[in-house]
Amino acid sequence: MAEQIFLGVLGLCAGFTVASGMVGLIIGLSIVPRYAGITRTADKILLYEDFTMLGATLGNMAMVFQWHLPGGQILLAIFGVFAGVFMGSWILALAEMAKVFPILARRVKLTKGLPWIIVSVAAGKVIGALYFFYKGW
Repeated sequence: MAEQIFLGVLGLCAGFTVASGMVGLIIGLSIVPRYAGITRTADKILLYEDFTMLGATLGNMAMVFQWHLPGGQILLAIFGVFAGVFMGSWILALAEMAKVFPILARRVKLTKGLPWIIVSVAAGKVIGALYFFYKGW
């Protein structure tokens, strides 16, 4: 029993360390202020930071303690949509902060169609994820 408690606390502490590093990276790269600027919700920036840390902490605890939530596949599908939109928006905010798209456009001498490329990348991710999960059912 003492060994399991020790391993649980150790796993939780290691997870908190990794989650804090991830949140620190997101906040340190100014992704949160940029995301708030894009969505025109700069007045809620502290709320974004708090919920980012809360999500990392709760996600860590859910992984360590293997919580099971009722609701079945419907709730899982709803969660998947919201998690996908959340992660996709953070990834696009990070890509914009790192200036990935302008560098890509300059290197391949792309002058037209950049919005279509961005939408195509997002659609490819959605189709790939749906195929992955559909194949598993």
